[in-house]
Amino acid sequence: MAFALDIVLPMLPGISFHGNFLHAIGAAAFFTIIIWLVEVAAVFVSTLLTISTFGLALLFIVPIWIMGFFLLPVLALKMLAGLLPGYLTIHGWLPALWGGLVMFLVGVVTGEHPKVYASKDK
Repeated sequence: MAFALDIVLPMLPGISFHGNFLHAIGAAAFFTIIIWLVEVAAVFVSTLLTISTFGLALLFIVPIWIMGFFLLPVLALKMLAGLLPGYLTIHGWLPALWGGLVMFLVGVVTGEHPKVYASKDK
C-alpha cells in the first residue's frame, strides 16, 4: 500500500503525494484503518436497512454491493486526502475513482487468500 501511495498513485493525473516513503508507510497504515471503518459502517448501514425493511432492502443492496465493490476504497482515499491534506492531494472524484481502483487491485493482489487445496500429508 505504501508503494502504491508513494509511486503508483502520483502517476495518475489529479493525484499527488507530498512526502517520503516513511510518510507513505504512515499514510498506508492510516488508509488501512479508514478502509476498515468505512467497511464496518457500510455493513452496519446495510444491516440496519435490511432489518428495518424486513429484507426488502436486499433487492437494492445486493446489486449495489456487486456493482460498486470498489467504491469503498474510493471513499477511503478521499477521506485520507481530506484528513492528510499536506501529504495527499486528490483533485476531484474521477482521479479518486481511478486511485481507489488501484488501491482495490493492490489489496486484492496483496491480500490474504484462503487455502484452496487440502494438504496431502494425511
